[in-house]
This record gives sequence, structure tokens and C-alpha cells, in this order.
Amino acid sequence: MKTSSQLIDARIKELGDWRGAMLARLRSLIKEADPEVVEEWKWEVPVWSHDGLICTGEAYKNVVKVTFAKGAHVEDPKGLFNSSLEGKTRRAIDFSEGDQVDAASFKALIRRAVALNRSTPSTQPRRRAVR
Repeated sequence: MKTSSQLIDARIKELGDWRGAMLARLRSLIKEADPEVVEEWKWEVPVWSHDGLICTGEAYKNVVKVTFAKGAHVEDPKGLFNSSLEGKTRRAIDFSEGDQVDAASFKALIRRAVALNRSTPSTQPRRRAVR
């Protein structure tokens, strides 16, 4: 049975185009922002968690979407969220072919999402990164 990380590797390889490269780049930035992040595979998509769900990474025909589970409650001073803005909980960032990632701002957003998870009581058991 494959690990979650292996399933994510396979998804990136399967995409094989700019979407795979973008998903790989975003994954790398998530891990840089939070070295203790836990990679999971749920709902047939990559999921990153730390003391609760941080975000998912979905690839569609024209965008790679990173959906933050509690994005509506995460401060976004650089205005990275550009999708799912109407909801009361989630927010997303859609990346299109050729888009550049503001690495520093994206990593700051990940760190703020983790901080929110840590400050919010969760009904889910806490997961620790396996080393």
C-alpha cells in the first residue's frame, strides 16, 4: 500500500504538465513553511495538516486550486485568496498556467493557517509528523 506522500508524488507525475509542476512547487513551499506538516491523501487529492486541516491541492483543467479549510479566518494581507470568497469558512487560491507564486506570502499564509489551527480547539485527534 502506498503512503500519502507516494500518492501525491504519483499525482504530480500523472499530471505531467504545468499543473504537476505547480502542484510540486506549492507542496515544496508548504513543507518549507511548516516542516512538521503531515501529508495526507483524502478525497482523491493531496491534503496538508498540522493540528487540523490546513489545505488541499486540487488540479483541474485550467487551474491548480489550493483550498484553505479555515481560509475565511486567516489574515491575507497580500490578497492571495482569489477563489471561493463568498463562503463563511473556506478560501482558495487558483493558480493558472504561467502564474508566478509569491513564495514569501504563500508561506506566511500557511504559517497563519497553522497558527489558527493551534489556537482553535479541534474535534479531530492531533496528528504528529512521523519522522
